[in-house]
Amino acid sequence: MSKFALFMRQNKKDKPNAFYAPTKSLLDKDGKPLMWEFRHITSRENDEIRDSCTTELPVTGKPGIFRPKVDTYRYLAEMIVASTVTPDLFDSELQDSYDVKTPRELLYALVDDPGEYQDLGLWIQEFQGFTQSLEDKVEAAKN
Repeated sequence: MSKFALFMRQNKKDKPNAFYAPTKSLLDKDGKPLMWEFRHITSRENDEIRDSCTTELPVTGKPGIFRPKVDTYRYLAEMIVASTVTPDLFDSELQDSYDVKTPRELLYALVDDPGEYQDLGLWIQEFQGFTQSLEDKVEAAKN
């Protein structure tokens, strides 16, 4: 038996998808909020999303020195988009029905109540394994 036997792929548990109703604006035939399906993203996907939402800003008074800045609002939206299985936010017919052109714009159109969107953001972060919200981490980094 290999000393790494317990680390082998066949021993790793798959993470099941989860269901959540992010808005009360979309209802089923019984008047209940529609459940959306979400999947776990990988650490690599998360890094790619975060990197795509990061810009290098020059440090004032220090020529040639830059610091990374993550657009946390965009990062959260892109994480939600990447996690969403149903509805298909990339579907052009669904996008056309809301007169939008990108999955992120469609997300904002579907969940257009700020409180519901914030709740979805908190839920998705917890679902993806984050123990602190992005805003909490930003505040902690500032202090």
